[in-house]
Parts: sequence; C-alpha cells; structure tokens
Amino acid sequence: MNEPRARPDPAFALLELYDTALPEVYGYLLARCGDRTLAEELTSETFLGAVAAARQANVEIGVPWLIGVARHKLADHWRRLERERRGLRLVHQDEQQLVDPWDAELDALRARQVLAQLEPHHQAALTLRYLDGLGVPRVAELLGRTVHATEALLVRARSAFRRAYEGGKDD
Repeated sequence: MNEPRARPDPAFALLELYDTALPEVYGYLLARCGDRTLAEELTSETFLGAVAAARQANVEIGVPWLIGVARHKLADHWRRLERERRGLRLVHQDEQQLVDPWDAELDALRARQVLAQLEPHHQAALTLRYLDGLGVPRVAELLGRTVHATEALLVRARSAFRRAYEGGKDD
C-alpha cells in the first residue's frame, strides 16, 4: 500500500533567507518611516507576503524582492493613513504650481525630524521621490495617483517641508 507523501511546504525555503534578509528589510523600513513599531509591523507583513507568494507560485524570493514588497507595504500604509486623516477633516490645500528654487544644504538629522512631522501623503511622496530616488511616474504608480497629481503633490510637499525646516532652525 503506497501512502501519499506529504509535499514539503515551499515556504520553508524562506528560513534560509530569513536571517540575512530580516535586518535588510527592517533597516530599509525603519530608515524611511522612523518608527520602530511600524517598521516591525511592516517587516512582519512583508515576510507573511513572502510566505504566501512562495506557497502560491514558483517565485524567486530574495532580498531585492522583499525590499520591493516592503516599499509597497510602506506606500500602502501611507495611503491608508492619509485616507483616515482625510475622512476625519476637510482638507483645503492650495493647488498653486510654484517653481521651487530651494537649493540650501540640509542637516540630515533635522531633515529626518521635519519629514516625520509632515502629513503622511507628503512623507510618502518625498521619501519615494528623494530617498528612494524613484521617478515621478513610479511614485505616482505607488501612490495610486496620476503623474500630474503627483507632481502637484511634490510641489506642496516640498513647500511644506521647507516651511517646517526653515521655521524650526532656531530650535
């Protein structure tokens, strides 16, 4: 009598990658959101997504793949947070298109503090565009916006960043 053999769970292959990838994924997220708890949650979600992907399809999962998933998880978080805030209050923002000639040198620590104080949609746009170095079309795709709306968002986000950065110089 031949007993059917249990097929090994393809997610077990992730165990070999886990020790190497965990600090990479967590570090990527922490550097962009500045919140340990959020970085831990998003790291967990990233690895849970990897387990699901490994079980559903024959996917080549490596650190770059995990970082890409983490980037999407962070963008999703920012979008969700912005929707929640938008639902709690009516937002009136000036849609002016301004040329931004600001070329001042920034203090990195101060810049991170200011970025953390901005609205989530501004954080998302500035982080994806300037920290991750993504082009406007890719930022628009990740944020679920049109390219034109993303360009306008970046103008407003840079303006908000500059006001906050310059306003707190004497602190």
